[in-house]
Amino acid sequence: MAEPLLVVEDLHAWYGEAHVLHGMHFSVRTGEVVTLLGRNGAGKTTTLKAILGIVPRRSGSVRFEGQELVGLPPHRIARLGIAWCPEERGIFASLDVQENLLLPPVVAEGGLSSAAIFELFPNLRERLSSQGTKLSGGEQQMLAIARILRTGARLLLLDEPTEGLAPVIVQQIGRTIRRLKEQGFTILLVEQNFRFAAKLADRHYIVEHGRVVDEIAATELGPGQERLVAYLAV
Repeated sequence: MAEPLLVVEDLHAWYGEAHVLHGMHFSVRTGEVVTLLGRNGAGKTTTLKAILGIVPRRSGSVRFEGQELVGLPPHRIARLGIAWCPEERGIFASLDVQENLLLPPVVAEGGLSSAAIFELFPNLRERLSSQGTKLSGGEQQMLAIARILRTGARLLLLDEPTEGLAPVIVQQIGRTIRRLKEQGFTILLVEQNFRFAAKLADRHYIVEHGRVVDEIAATELGPGQERLVAYLAV
């Protein structure tokens, strides 16, 4: 069994006086796709931000390849090989596709070449000179994922990559995540769409009120379906 690439233990996070994470515990092994599932406001996105150190205050332990991240500034954490694709995508509207792709720095060897990126996202090759504001929502999501693939990051944090997208684009994002896993990337995926995540992930962590309340492996999805429905139903 692969060694954990990321280990989160007793992770707490605050926004001002609001205590959002209440002792998150989970791990992600090298080469896995792992999801954080839960209702809106459960703390899933805050967990990603706490891993990266972009919350105002955090405590506990986050270890990446054995190195403690709590206490490090976000720019140091990113250069260790962790890349984030935020829910709001963060495309630079005044830059074209090519400029957006080249903006993030390369932090390690092993990033995808432009040719490999365009093989995953052929739409982007056709839109290289288009400004961010001219892209559709699906194209913006493709670009947001594509630009972190060339950095050499080993751990990809994907926050709601299917939110608001047409089914055909959701399917393309799913195929992309599957291919990235085959190429050795490790992915921590925050997702509301369980049907999408179930086809991709090795394990699912259920998050409620800022803590992990259950873990369900892909092999348990048959008998675990009722548990998931109970956790995720509105």
